[in-house]
Amino acid sequence: MTKIIMNGCNGRMGRMITDLVSKEENVEIVAGVDVFTGVDNTYPVFKSIDECDVKADVIVDFSLPTGTDKVLDYAVKTATPVVLCTTGLTEEQIGHVKEASEKVAILRSANMSVGVNLLLKVLSEVSPQLAAAGFDIEIVEKHHNQKKDSPSGTAIALADAINDSLNKEYDYVYDRSERSESRPVKEIGISAVRGGTIPGDHDVIFAGQDEVITFSHRAYSRAIFGKGAITAAKFLAGKGAGLYSMADALA
Repeated sequence: MTKIIMNGCNGRMGRMITDLVSKEENVEIVAGVDVFTGVDNTYPVFKSIDECDVKADVIVDFSLPTGTDKVLDYAVKTATPVVLCTTGLTEEQIGHVKEASEKVAILRSANMSVGVNLLLKVLSEVSPQLAAAGFDIEIVEKHHNQKKDSPSGTAIALADAINDSLNKEYDYVYDRSERSESRPVKEIGISAVRGGTIPGDHDVIFAGQDEVITFSHRAYSRAIFGKGAITAAKFLAGKGAGLYSMADALA
C-alpha cells in the first residue's frame, strides 16, 4: 500500500486526486495539507506541511510555488520522496529542488499526462530533421483563466525537449510586439492564451516552405494529470535519492 500526503488537497487537483485514489487499489491518502478548509476530507488536514505528523511513503505536491520550499525541506527532514507537480518555480527554487534531490527522491514534471510525456520523446527525435530542413518552430498553449503562470510549464518543457535536441542553439521568444524585423531562424516562439475553463491545450508548430506540421495535445479533463500523479507516486515510493522524471515512471 502506497501512503500519500496530498499537499494542496483542497484545490482543484487535490480534490481530483483524492477522488481518483478512493477508487484505486494499493494506494491511500493518509494526510492532506491546505490553508483552505470547508472540504469534507476523509483524512486529517494540516494548514502547513510543517505541522504534519503523519508518516507516509510519498508526498504529492499540487499547490503553489510559494509553498514549494517548505515541502522540499519537510521531505529532506522526514526522508519522504516528493512528486512535485507545481509549476512556475523560480530559478532559485529549481536549484533547491536539485539540492534536495541529493538527499531524497524527487520526481519533478511540468505535466503528468502520459500523452505529453510521449510527445516530449517524439519531439526530441523529429526536431533535428525538421530544423535542418528549414522549418520554423512555434508553440501555442491555452489554459483556463485562473492559471497564474505563463507560459505554462508544459510549454517550456516542450521547448526544452526541442532545444536540447538542437544543441541548445535556439532562443525562446515570448513577445514580438516591440520588434520590427523578419523572424530569426534560431528561435522558438512561445505564445500563451488564457480563457474560460480550458484544462490545457498545446500545439507545437513546425512551419516550412509551403507545408506545416503540427503536433497537438488536448487535455479534456484534469483527471489525466491526477492519474499521472498517482502513477508517479507508486513509482517513487521507496526510491533512493535522485531527480526523476515521468519518463522514468513510464519506462
